[in-house]
Amino acid sequence: MFDKFKEAILKEYPRLSPESKFKFACHKGLSCFTQCCGDVNIFLTPYDVLRLKMALNLSSGEFLEEYTLPPILAGEKLPVVLLRMEDDERKSCPFVTSDGCSVYEDRPWSCRMYPLGIASGKTAQRADGEEFCFIVDDESSCSGLNEGNEWTVAQWWKNQGIDLYDQKNESYKEITLHERFREGKGLEPAKSHMFYLACYDTDRFRGLLLESSFLNRFEVDDEIIEKIRTDDEALLDFGFDWLRFSLFGEKTIRIKGDVADEKKRELGIDSNN
Repeated sequence: MFDKFKEAILKEYPRLSPESKFKFACHKGLSCFTQCCGDVNIFLTPYDVLRLKMALNLSSGEFLEEYTLPPILAGEKLPVVLLRMEDDERKSCPFVTSDGCSVYEDRPWSCRMYPLGIASGKTAQRADGEEFCFIVDDESSCSGLNEGNEWTVAQWWKNQGIDLYDQKNESYKEITLHERFREGKGLEPAKSHMFYLACYDTDRFRGLLLESSFLNRFEVDDEIIEKIRTDDEALLDFGFDWLRFSLFGEKTIRIKGDVADEKKRELGIDSNN
């Protein structure tokens, strides 16, 4: 069903460029206020989870347990996280109140984009010309499209903080669009689980880094270690580097020399090679 919906968007929805203009404002006086916040699939990026769990003063594990569905495995067996909606008639967002969004400053990327959406025929890279914006709703369902100021798409991205979210999600996007996955090569369960920890359950990932033999086996600068202990964004960045190393063999993490020499001896390889 999702593929058919995506196909309809690619064929039927007008393409918007960064210079395209639209009119929109949302406020409590609208008859449809908060109605777009229910009965919808909200996919959370790693940065979405990080911002929300910090705003709610929860650990990553607590946030994931309370506010998300069990991870869905995408076609490449990459875990995908969705926000858990309330079990009511409207399937309401758990953060929506009669006054609006209770986590507005830290709302997810997809909520910031509204009423815009993004579609792509092949990849999610803006530069390749495949990706385009479109208006999610029409004036009959969203009264906000008749309200407020006129925006360009680029102005809306900046006003809603989307550029920051795009920047923070860039490494994640590069990993999920890696040629390994474009070629249809998936992940075995253990690596899929590590992907989930590094991207989403970051507090548990921190524990694995600091409480296991990891730092005895890999060269990590002291400055980075200290940041990992307390800085969630630095921890997420390190997680992306680890995934590039462990999934694709990229040289983003260095194995300590003595560990590498021992491994070569186990394999019968001359350590001078």
